[in-house]
Amino acid sequence: MGASAKRDNDLFKEYAITIDAPYIVERQTTNAKYYLYIKRFLDIVLSLLALPVAIPIIIIFAIIIRLETPGPAFFLQERVGLYGKYFKVIKLRSMTVNAEKNGAQWAVKNDPRVTKVGSFIRKTRIDELPQLFNVLKGDMSLIGPRPERPMFTAQFNEEIPGFIDRLQVRPGITGWAQVNGGYDITPREKLELDRYYIKHMSFWLDLKIILKTIKVCLTGDGAR
Repeated sequence: MGASAKRDNDLFKEYAITIDAPYIVERQTTNAKYYLYIKRFLDIVLSLLALPVAIPIIIIFAIIIRLETPGPAFFLQERVGLYGKYFKVIKLRSMTVNAEKNGAQWAVKNDPRVTKVGSFIRKTRIDELPQLFNVLKGDMSLIGPRPERPMFTAQFNEEIPGFIDRLQVRPGITGWAQVNGGYDITPREKLELDRYYIKHMSFWLDLKIILKTIKVCLTGDGAR
């Protein structure tokens, strides 16, 4: 993979974007490749171990969501994954069904579109649990940059050149940016934190992220 290579994937075809790859190119050593293979293996194993616990929680909150507000308990949303490939992320619905009747909107702190149960599942990150199926499918990893929607990815890349550097690794359910700022950080701050993760990827950093994720789930830090 060379720097400035144009990817033949959805985001790059749709928005005519090219990607520079200074971080991942530096890591194309044998050890780095082994890390990526082992990480993918662990993603599958840990997701399979987590699903028996996660599925009953998902079902319970899916029922509560349906009881609180009309509409589906789950929603699929297009996101940008590895090398600009689009995929459908699955989440428990935390907003009203007409949350984007006026077009796509960036979520804000104390967002009025969030339901009561939605506020709880966002704070505890329960709304993200269905994404274990995205991990098994290979669209996501347990740990990595948070996948954004295509229009926001293109917009932020225009405003913050290099924002698509985040697409050099598989996106994650949790990550360095999520546990060090959560939903409240700016796109520029998110980029810098994700660049740090990409440059320093290791099992020790992944373990640190997992421990910090547990703390975030218990305290609700960074939710909006």
